[in-house]
Amino acid sequence: MRSLQDAVYNWLTIKVVADHRPDDTSANETADFFYEMLQSDHQVKEIEINREDELYQVTCHTSEEVRKLRFPSELIELMLVQIKDEPHKFKNYS
Repeated sequence: MRSLQDAVYNWLTIKVVADHRPDDTSANETADFFYEMLQSDHQVKEIEINREDELYQVTCHTSEEVRKLRFPSELIELMLVQIKDEPHKFKNYS
């Protein structure tokens, strides 16, 4: 089983892309899929995201605990930067 940190990292990376490309069906479906995994595999009930300077702070609420995770924004936004730099490689086929 993957850790909560790995699962949040995967979800947040594609969520950032989906938020910047609302018409990208694939990105939105993938973000939803990863969110469902957070709910089923890690019992996450609520997530709060705050971008502070060079970090994303994510607070995950479960029925048993509240976990705070931090990720460098450069790492989380890498996929979005690649899409913006080479849009011809990442066409939206919605």
